[in-house]
Amino acid sequence: MLQLFFAVAFSAVPLTLYVPPIRSLNLFVETLENLFRQSARYTLRAYPSIRLAVSRIFHSLFRLST
Repeated sequence: MLQLFFAVAFSAVPLTLYVPPIRSLNLFVETLENLFRQSARYTLRAYPSIRLAVSRIFHSLFRLST
């Protein structure tokens, strides 16, 4: 069991190099929140048009398949 623990632990160590430190993630998350907050009003305004377009695409796809 101890050998399995060490095998898993040492195989996971290189993966920690790909995970950025938390202090770098804070700026990234803040930027994403700001982007979503600013784009929300445009998304809400465009939502009915997008919904209509997607429904027309699905309607034409399913009509052609029958």
